[in-house]
Amino acid sequence: MKRPTLTRALVTLAALIPAVLLGAPAAHADPISQTSGFYVNPSSSPAAWVAANPGDGRAAAIRTAIAQKPMASWFGNWSGDIAGAVRGYVGAADAVDKLPLLVAYNLPGRDACGGHSGGGAGSVGAYDAWISSFAGAIGNRPAVVVLEPDSLGDFNCMSQTQINERVGMLSRALAQFRAKAPQTWAYLDAGNSGWVDAATMAQRLNQAGVSGARGFALNVSNYFTTGENSNYGNRVAAELRRFGYSKPFVIDTSRNGNGSNGQWCNPGGRRLGTPTQLGGGAEMLLWLKTPGESDGNCGVGAGSSAGQFLPEVAYKMIYGY
Repeated sequence: MKRPTLTRALVTLAALIPAVLLGAPAAHADPISQTSGFYVNPSSSPAAWVAANPGDGRAAAIRTAIAQKPMASWFGNWSGDIAGAVRGYVGAADAVDKLPLLVAYNLPGRDACGGHSGGGAGSVGAYDAWISSFAGAIGNRPAVVVLEPDSLGDFNCMSQTQINERVGMLSRALAQFRAKAPQTWAYLDAGNSGWVDAATMAQRLNQAGVSGARGFALNVSNYFTTGENSNYGNRVAAELRRFGYSKPFVIDTSRNGNGSNGQWCNPGGRRLGTPTQLGGGAEMLLWLKTPGESDGNCGVGAGSSAGQFLPEVAYKMIYGY
């Protein structure tokens, strides 16, 4: 981990953040200036597939276009000892002076209305303990964390009691990162430009404690264009001013190169988007969903499970067909 310094990257970042976001206070110390770029996980699912299938005709393209790009690693109830899993991942990034991207995905009843990625912690108390261990495992090392995709756009099939429990868990989770991971920028998932209107999303973000986060994340595992999400993010940020503050946002560009066709679950004809970088109409453009990993048993991923790497889908996504 490098010592905090003002880098050219930060100057560029400041210039690119939309004007509506300027003046939003940072929730934590800046992890970007402490690292020398974003971490590429050598054990990601596309990297593992390429290593296991070197003679496959698709391997070279998947290696170059996907496996060698910085992208997030997801952690949930499949991760086993969460403290050990997070500590190992963040430690590997820190050892090479790179900034790791992590997604926490373990809320009880996650994806409650979509259903393809159901599961999560068994109770509110179990989640509180899990996310506390997650934050503690990062500790004082720099990181970027996106909290709980689907969590605030997914209310239609939930009772008010369930909603109250969910926003409470998210608020307490953010408090854990503030207390235990002071060099981490935490972003609370805020759906995408085609889901919930900006005013409603701003209200939900506020209820879930986004005032104590670095900001919010858009388009996680979806396909809307960067421009559509940037416009939406600016509207959400403006609506947050009703509560006395505003926040920056990041956009998942991993699969939005061809935009959305209106489907969210393994639609065909999608394409890789702009690789992970600072700026680009948001605070950062990030590959949060791994290209080629299935959304569930649906679309061009029929017969697969959520999170399963599908090389043919990945290959087609490189070329947009």
